[in-house]
Amino acid sequence: MDSVLRTPGRFGPRTLLITAAAVPLTGWVVHAVVLHKQLAATRRDPLTGLLRRDTYTARARRLLARHGDDTAVVMIDADRFKAINDGLGHAAGDTVLASIGTRLTAWAGPHAAVGRLGGDEFAAVLQLAPGRRAQRLEQLVRMLHTPVTLDGGRTVAVAASVGAATPDVLGTRDLTSLQRAADAALYDGKHSGRAVVATATHATTPSINGRRAGRPGTSSWGRAA
Repeated sequence: MDSVLRTPGRFGPRTLLITAAAVPLTGWVVHAVVLHKQLAATRRDPLTGLLRRDTYTARARRLLARHGDDTAVVMIDADRFKAINDGLGHAAGDTVLASIGTRLTAWAGPHAAVGRLGGDEFAAVLQLAPGRRAQRLEQLVRMLHTPVTLDGGRTVAVAASVGAATPDVLGTRDLTSLQRAADAALYDGKHSGRAVVATATHATTPSINGRRAGRPGTSSWGRAA
């Protein structure tokens, strides 16, 4: 009985000490969680939820290094986006961009690197076996050509051009080279409603910062209006 009575005396102070120590620890945990969320937010585009360029690039390079020939680099460019933005307003344009981000994420899957490179330019790097490439790219084009419903219930026709490049065809795992070739392939299929897979010829297309250069009517990023 006496030993039972002394038990709180032996363990009570230790329990209080642990509890007291846990109070500031809890504060640090909360602080760390908040910091993690803030850092995660800086890695993602606030409109589409896709990775920003730097985070996308780092993840894309890891995927290329890990999966090699079973990887595809896909570039996506919204068609006639300026007409939507100017004709229906920026809110409509934002809805279209967000829809592209959602569809591209659903198509690429949770293990892919999916990023918004700027404006209406998107990219994805994912594991994609050679035998499934044509079918999967056709699926992506269909998804990106599905009309978007705006606030108020109005629908708007949308489209996007798609180009892809693969290490087994081009003989490189360099992300910049693959994006350049995919971008050149994208332009070959611009407004055609089909995805184009890059060949060795696309890899030699002159470019600036991974964007096609010297094309009449293009912006400083090499994008046509």
